[in-house]
Amino acid sequence: MSFLGPSLPQDIDLCQYRPVSIPLTVVSPAETAACCAPLTAQPLSMEQAEQVAPLLKALADPVRLRLLSLVASHEGAEACICDLNEAFELSHPTISHHMKVLHEAGLVDRDKRGVWVYYRIRPQALASLAALIGCPVP
Repeated sequence: MSFLGPSLPQDIDLCQYRPVSIPLTVVSPAETAACCAPLTAQPLSMEQAEQVAPLLKALADPVRLRLLSLVASHEGAEACICDLNEAFELSHPTISHHMKVLHEAGLVDRDKRGVWVYYRIRPQALASLAALIGCPVP
């Protein structure tokens, strides 16, 4: 026995090991909203409310809401981070942080092109949010 504990066998055949694939499905808050019935149809369960809350929290910040509207209204519903920086008196890292929150909530996709990051709206995320919040027109 060594100082660090019992030694492991040195002659284990690698063929004895087989890779185990465990699928990990990461569902964004925007995708969760798509699963829920409209608020006017039935109450959300506590689990559904906890899953949708990060999406609503991401939109609750005025800077993020404005950033989302800037991207959505930009030509092709896609904007470079450099275009977004010009609209605010905030530092580039602060804008990047807000965009990261929107991305993690599933509201925008991003692509890196050279040194710049381009963001585009995920229409299905906005549609599922609208369906969740939507109420019937009288």
